Amino acid sequence: MEPILDAMSNEYTDVEFIKIDVDELSDVAKEFNVDAMPTFVFLKKGKEVDKVVGAKKDELHKKIEKHRA
Repeated sequence: MEPILDAMSNEYTDVEFIKIDVDELSDVAKEFNVDAMPTFVFLKKGKEVDKVVGAKKDELHKKIEKHRA
Protein backbone atom coordinates (compact mmCIF):
# COMPACT_ATOMS: atom_id res chain seq x y z
CA MET A 1 0.00 0.00 0.00
CA GLU A 2 2.92 2.34 0.61
CA PRO A 3 3.78 2.85 -3.10
CA ILE A 4 0.12 3.68 -3.76
CA LEU A 5 0.08 6.22 -0.93
CA ASP A 6 3.30 7.78 -2.21
CA ALA A 7 1.69 8.17 -5.64
CA MET A 8 -1.48 9.62 -4.11
CA SER A 9 0.49 12.14 -2.06
CA ASN A 10 2.19 13.27 -5.27
CA GLU A 11 -1.15 13.47 -7.07
CA TYR A 12 -3.06 15.21 -4.28
CA THR A 13 -0.57 17.85 -3.21
CA ASP A 14 -3.30 19.81 -1.42
CA VAL A 15 -3.99 16.86 0.92
CA GLU A 16 -1.82 16.10 3.94
CA PHE A 17 -0.98 12.41 4.36
CA ILE A 18 0.20 11.29 7.81
CA LYS A 19 1.32 7.77 8.62
CA ILE A 20 1.38 6.56 12.22
CA ASP A 21 2.65 3.38 13.83
CA VAL A 22 -0.26 2.12 15.93
CA ASP A 23 2.14 0.21 18.18
CA GLU A 24 4.02 3.40 19.03
CA LEU A 25 0.94 5.64 19.12
CA SER A 26 -1.72 3.35 20.55
CA ASP A 27 -3.56 6.31 22.12
CA VAL A 28 -4.08 7.82 18.65
CA ALA A 29 -5.28 4.45 17.33
CA LYS A 30 -7.79 4.25 20.19
CA GLU A 31 -8.96 7.82 19.67
CA PHE A 32 -9.87 7.04 16.04
CA ASN A 33 -11.07 3.47 16.67
CA VAL A 34 -8.40 1.87 14.51
CA ASP A 35 -8.91 -1.89 14.82
CA ALA A 36 -7.52 -3.06 11.48
CA MET A 37 -4.68 -2.12 9.18
CA PRO A 38 -4.59 -0.24 7.04
CA THR A 39 -7.11 2.31 8.24
CA PHE A 40 -7.36 5.73 6.63
CA VAL A 41 -8.98 8.45 8.71
CA PHE A 42 -10.08 11.67 7.04
CA LEU A 43 -9.94 14.78 9.20
CA LYS A 44 -11.16 18.31 8.58
CA LYS A 45 -10.33 20.98 11.12
CA GLY A 46 -9.30 18.24 13.56
CA LYS A 47 -12.58 16.33 13.35
CA GLU A 48 -13.06 12.92 11.77
CA VAL A 49 -15.26 13.16 8.67
CA ASP A 50 -14.73 9.75 7.08
CA LYS A 51 -12.78 6.50 7.23
CA VAL A 52 -11.64 3.71 4.90
CA VAL A 53 -10.72 0.37 6.47
CA GLY A 54 -8.65 -1.96 4.34
CA ALA A 55 -6.47 -1.61 1.26
CA LYS A 56 -9.27 -0.30 -0.95
CA LYS A 57 -7.50 1.89 -3.50
CA ASP A 58 -10.61 2.91 -5.47
CA GLU A 59 -12.60 3.77 -2.35
CA LEU A 60 -9.65 5.75 -1.01
CA HIS A 61 -9.48 7.79 -4.24
CA LYS A 62 -13.23 8.50 -4.04
CA LYS A 63 -13.04 9.64 -0.42
CA ILE A 64 -10.04 11.88 -1.11
CA GLU A 65 -11.91 13.50 -4.01
CA LYS A 66 -14.99 13.93 -1.82
CA HIS A 67 -13.19 15.56 1.11
CA ARG A 68 -10.27 17.44 -0.43
CA ALA A 69 -12.11 20.75 -0.88
